[in-house]
Amino acid sequence: MGGFFAAASKEDCVFDLFFGVDYHSHLGTRRAGMAVYSPESGFDKAIHNIENAPFRTKFTKESNEMHGTLGIGCISDFEAQPILVRSHHGTFAVTTVGKINNADEIVDKIIKSNTHFFEMQNGDINPTELVAAIINQKENFIDGIRYAQEIVDGSLSMLILTPKGIYCARDKMGRTPIVIGKKDNGFCASFESFAYLNLGYTDYKELGAGEIVIMTADGVKTLVAPGKDMKICTFLWIYYGYPSSSYEGISVEKMRYNCGRALAKRDNVKPDIVAGIPDSGIAHAIGYSNESGIPFSRPFVKYTPTWPRSFMPTHQSKRNLIAKMKLIPISDLIKDKSLLLIDDSIVRGTQLRETTEFLYANGAKEVHIRPACPPLLYGCKYLNFSRSTSEMELITRRVIKELEGCEPDDATLKEYTNPDSEKYQKMVDRICETLHFTSLRYHRLDDMIESVGIGADKLCTYCWNGEE
Repeated sequence: MGGFFAAASKEDCVFDLFFGVDYHSHLGTRRAGMAVYSPESGFDKAIHNIENAPFRTKFTKESNEMHGTLGIGCISDFEAQPILVRSHHGTFAVTTVGKINNADEIVDKIIKSNTHFFEMQNGDINPTELVAAIINQKENFIDGIRYAQEIVDGSLSMLILTPKGIYCARDKMGRTPIVIGKKDNGFCASFESFAYLNLGYTDYKELGAGEIVIMTADGVKTLVAPGKDMKICTFLWIYYGYPSSSYEGISVEKMRYNCGRALAKRDNVKPDIVAGIPDSGIAHAIGYSNESGIPFSRPFVKYTPTWPRSFMPTHQSKRNLIAKMKLIPISDLIKDKSLLLIDDSIVRGTQLRETTEFLYANGAKEVHIRPACPPLLYGCKYLNFSRSTSEMELITRRVIKELEGCEPDDATLKEYTNPDSEKYQKMVDRICETLHFTSLRYHRLDDMIESVGIGADKLCTYCWNGEE
């Protein structure tokens, strides 16, 4: 995944840019960068590896030495960005959030026009560099941006820094957000809506799906109007969004309370306490507790002083190990208790099984699991979520293959998405048995959509039902 921030100011914007980007640290773990433009000194750029230190630590020097009235920055799980480009458009910097499924096809097409690309360490082409090359195929930025969004299979939101202003372009289906903030001496653009509040900005507007604007210190001008269709990622509310964020006017924290309430209304178990897996499961658990009247408790806490999220490696086996090491039990709240735990989702199941075993080892009597979303059956096609994975690694797909005795066809797989079907219940029972839970009940898709509170036609639910 990744997040970005931009600032356009009548004064130096680097302070706002530095802290605006830092507020996106929960969205990326590997690379971060800032690029600024000053009328006096031109462009300046810095990129650092943040795998072993948070953004704020790595960019303290730049925050004091970089200067400019326009700037963009990002935090990413994958490629180094923003990148600085010199082309027939002049010099510009670009940063992106999204996923390009047809990169090889696009590269082959563009290389025919004698363009070359630098490979990343893993041999892949930097996706943001590819987007810059696509934009350069057209005569102006607007046509270039629209062309990129047209030919990319996946999703693509971007910020482009030029001497004249910052182009902000939301994905054509609005799968990821861009929000504009305003204060007396300028404007900002942000993935997360809360990132600018402590910097003195107030909400100005949220870009619609496919909308393109140019932002300067004096204003925000719409260049391409938003489209009518939208498919924003529902998983942003379930897991990735920070509690203080909102998307399409819907609060992340409030939505999670709604999820917990809906789970409680359909449940029939009577545990001693309700708890959330830190951090994203906590709000879901509060909602469940409020609805059910069962006390909310914290039978374990996450040790964070020396384990910031930015330290989390991208390799899944190491992520599982570190996630386990960060959870510290509170034995007095576990021993001889029946616990109901809510996590945001079950992906591979490894981590949650280890958490359950760790609770039993500390004296728990029962461990009931309630994921805050439906079973994940399809790998995400649209975003580089680190929580997403290849379909064959999903515990649901492994269990379905065991139950069917072979790889399921599309029609069979579809049966497992129906919470009222016999196949669905057999899948849930097998997962419960495999992961050693006392009981398992997933959130229903219809209840989850209702928990968000906007139309199902505007939400992407592909990872749960395979529908685009």
